Amino acid sequence: MRSILIAIALAPKRFVHQNLQGTGSPLSSLSSLCCWGRAFSGRSDDDYREKLRNGFLEDTKIEDAVGLFSEMVKEKMEMLGITLDLYTYSILINCFCKSSQLPLALAMAGKMMKLGYDPNVVTLSSLLNGYCRCNRISEAVALVDQMVETGYQPNTITFNLLIHGLFLHNKASEAVALVELDRMVEKGCQPNLVTYGVLANGLCKRGNIDLALDLLKKMDKVNIEANVVIYSTVIDGFCKYKHVDDALDLFSEMENKWIRGNVFTYNSLISCLCSYGRWSDAYRLLKEMIERKINPNVFTFSALIDSFAKEGNLLEAESLYKEMIQRSIALDIFTYNSLIYGFCMHDRIDEAKQMFDLMISEDCYPDVVTYNTLINGFCKSKRVEDAWELFCSVDLKGVKPDVRTYTIMFSGFGVKRLKQEAVALFRKMKEDGPLPDDRTYNALIRAHMWDGDKAASAELIKEMTSFGFAEASSTFGLVTNMLHDGRLDKSFLDMLS
Repeated sequence: MRSILIAIALAPKRFVHQNLQGTGSPLSSLSSLCCWGRAFSGRSDDDYREKLRNGFLEDTKIEDAVGLFSEMVKEKMEMLGITLDLYTYSILINCFCKSSQLPLALAMAGKMMKLGYDPNVVTLSSLLNGYCRCNRISEAVALVDQMVETGYQPNTITFNLLIHGLFLHNKASEAVALVELDRMVEKGCQPNLVTYGVLANGLCKRGNIDLALDLLKKMDKVNIEANVVIYSTVIDGFCKYKHVDDALDLFSEMENKWIRGNVFTYNSLISCLCSYGRWSDAYRLLKEMIERKINPNVFTFSALIDSFAKEGNLLEAESLYKEMIQRSIALDIFTYNSLIYGFCMHDRIDEAKQMFDLMISEDCYPDVVTYNTLINGFCKSKRVEDAWELFCSVDLKGVKPDVRTYTIMFSGFGVKRLKQEAVALFRKMKEDGPLPDDRTYNALIRAHMWDGDKAASAELIKEMTSFGFAEASSTFGLVTNMLHDGRLDKSFLDMLS
């Protein structure tokens, strides 16, 4: 036991020496904590203020700073009738560790031990969490080993924190070994449901879905029944890596064990089915949710609305939108963007604009995708003036137009034969906008070709190819057709050479 106490007592000094010289960050945090002491009443408050005012923190040692903090806390606790003991120190240490202030946590542990309070498993588990949060995973592992060697018995919370830390630092094999190779058991601790949940989550986030499935089988062998959270985690892993049928099979297995899915389970499946265009299967799951009184949320509806809108099934999308309103579910930007896209696709541009105005009135502010969708809708409907008005408002709303925004506008100008406006906008784009891409050049070239400006078209083609961009098939087709029908002649080809 003595060796681990010495290690903890020495750790703050080493840590402070290595990490705090010149940085001031933990002391800045300590300063804010000390400022909290202003809430204290009476003369002591003035004493603390005076110490801070006189630059106490500038040249102080960490032990002295923690000592001042301890005095402040102790006085406040005495006023509230609370004793400063092992449990209260452990709470403070845990708070420091959770906020990634490991040096302060270690210094507080040293202060605690000077007062005769030896740390318990709870205190040491908090410090282990602090090591994990501060990218010192090897010391977290060493701390567990020291605990076992010095007679402490790490519990499942200790190991669960360590497993989570190992995954955070890309040490998945070490995390799995603690359970799969019974290393936890060797150290006197049996994995529980939470342990398996942490493991499943870590494996699925790294795409190790097969290992997560093996974990479910191991749970069956050791008679630990997986719950809806663990099943949902693995199902979501399958969905994120596009194994939709495997996800559905596992969902059926879960149901056969009388484990009912929750909103997270259904959302994962519905979103995955929608991404594969299987919107009818996704819609069936939505109806199943409602029948089972599992309340769908904005993510459920948004995935389906987006799928229906992209499939051109706007009636279903509108129906789901109305149901969201009936259920008092606030739309998010993804939902609004999907509906605006659907209206634009069906040339219902006025309804798209109404939806745009509605989202602003509901304090859901459009992003560049929203603007691009609506500007494109206006251009496709040959309402280029409306598109231009909306384009000019983008910057005023704090949204930066991207290369697609400019390209859509060039296409609109081209359709309406507004070459001069396109030239002026291209000049502005080069001055303070995003860099043009191949689509931008192709849109501009077509605008000049339709206007009969062969020389400018040829110059743009040469400029585009000098940047390594290729002509789009539509641009190539336009040049070919114009050569064929006589609107262009060999002199245009000479301009390109």
